[in-house]
Amino acid sequence: MADVVVRPAREDEWAAAGAITVEAYRVDRYIDSHTGGYADELADTRARARDAELLVAVDTEDTLLGTVTIALPGSPYAEVSRSGEVEFRMLAVSPRARGRGVGEALVRAVISRAREVGARRVVMSSGETMTTAHRLYRRLGFRRFPERDWNPVPGVQLIAYAFSLELA
Repeated sequence: MADVVVRPAREDEWAAAGAITVEAYRVDRYIDSHTGGYADELADTRARARDAELLVAVDTEDTLLGTVTIALPGSPYAEVSRSGEVEFRMLAVSPRARGRGVGEALVRAVISRAREVGARRVVMSSGETMTTAHRLYRRLGFRRFPERDWNPVPGVQLIAYAFSLELA
């Protein structure tokens, strides 16, 4: 992970960050196409940068490797967070950068940001089939948070995880 740096996305990187997000979700079969429906929301990094915090992971040559969105409770991108919590969404690693610790670096950056803002917990929700991501979350100390599981649309079940900053 020494060759991975996580930082706020620059405006000139927004389109590439959106493309990485769509590509990662499509390759893993979480979405069906590059456009339409949730793919359009994943690609809309301008809105994410405006209404949340958009982070990117880059290598030593400043090549984008992945991205994540941090949402505070009550913000347009918050889905399961409550007061005193930070939520992350749309974690994505370019398929070409997988296996390099990029996802872990992004999640650790979220935890660090949560500490900076004085949050007591980091929360997120994930599709039931995103088992690779679930292993990462558990390895980093996240625990299932079933009372926050939810269905954004019929037929889609999202399961919640939480990381307690009070215990870390």
